[in-house]
Amino acid sequence: MPAVRFQKILIADERYESAGVFDVDNDGVLDIVSGAFWYPGPRFDRKCKVAAPPAVGEYYSDFSTIALDVNGDGYLDVITAGYWDNRLRWLENPQGRRDQEWTVHEIPCEVGNVETTRAWDIDGDGIPEIVPNTPPRPQKVLKLVTDSAGRGTGAFREYTLTTGPSGHGLGCGDVDGDGRPDLILHNGWLQCPPDPWSGEWVLHPEFDLGSASVPVLVLDVDGDGRNDLIVGQAHAYGLDWYEQRVSGGCRQWVKHPIDPFNSQYHDLVWADIDGDGACELITGKRYRAHNGRDPGEYDAIGTYYFKWTGEGFAKQVIDFGLDARRGTGVGIHLAVADLDGDGLLDIVAPGKDGLFLFRNLGIARAMGE
Repeated sequence: MPAVRFQKILIADERYESAGVFDVDNDGVLDIVSGAFWYPGPRFDRKCKVAAPPAVGEYYSDFSTIALDVNGDGYLDVITAGYWDNRLRWLENPQGRRDQEWTVHEIPCEVGNVETTRAWDIDGDGIPEIVPNTPPRPQKVLKLVTDSAGRGTGAFREYTLTTGPSGHGLGCGDVDGDGRPDLILHNGWLQCPPDPWSGEWVLHPEFDLGSASVPVLVLDVDGDGRNDLIVGQAHAYGLDWYEQRVSGGCRQWVKHPIDPFNSQYHDLVWADIDGDGACELITGKRYRAHNGRDPGEYDAIGTYYFKWTGEGFAKQVIDFGLDARRGTGVGIHLAVADLDGDGLLDIVAPGKDGLFLFRNLGIARAMGE
């Protein structure tokens, strides 16, 4: 299949590494939220205040942009944190007003250093839980407390799933086929019990994923009915998929390379970028992930999608350059959504190299087709 074409648009010359896409003001149009600002759609040419995250050297303490109506007022708020906070924060949406800064609320739960955070529905009630990746600390999950009508109350209930450190890397998906969402850590998978809040989460130390991406994707790559893993190396070279094989009741994981020649694949998204009904892997380099200290830090920078061919992954370049002035990466928390309503998924790529929109122009066709 021919490659998808993209139009690269600079939204803002900012250094925030996380972005989200959702309807901030409930006008039926998707907006972009990143760092201290939100950008009203469909033009994204105006900066509206959110709340300035603390700056720490080259970083901002803002490593996720999770949309959730925390206080039940009908407007989506934002959940974020950073490596230095030890706590998560939620930013209260002032009901879409463009001239008002968002109120910052600290969630009273010490989770430790937060690499980044994801939202997954662990208990199947339709409301996602907040799952931070806290490498040196035990794995915790925060559940939004709701009222009798199912609306958020502004409070969270804290659950601790492990006693040891969770390590770098985090994923969620059904590993063993029992219909429950397990959690992937760098050194094994945590088996979800029938009751995730009162049962014991058992660690199966079946692999070592290194400095794994967040997320680790859990999906059936090869169509054999068992979920596999797709893992980027967040602070080293490598992008791989781990094939799950089960024989005689014994589970094995077979590593297959996708792209061993690029580094700092920190964030991964699985979505149908070319509109053919099958999902692709969307990812790229997190520019200056460790401020010059990672292997491959000074290599070329790019954003890519990888298409499963039935035998392996074919790499397609969305953007590429020898440095941040000519190419761009995807930061620590990118967003994929149809921003213009044309039925094609677009990519919002934040990072220390700027906030960019890759508008999906569809498949490039040869003349005469």
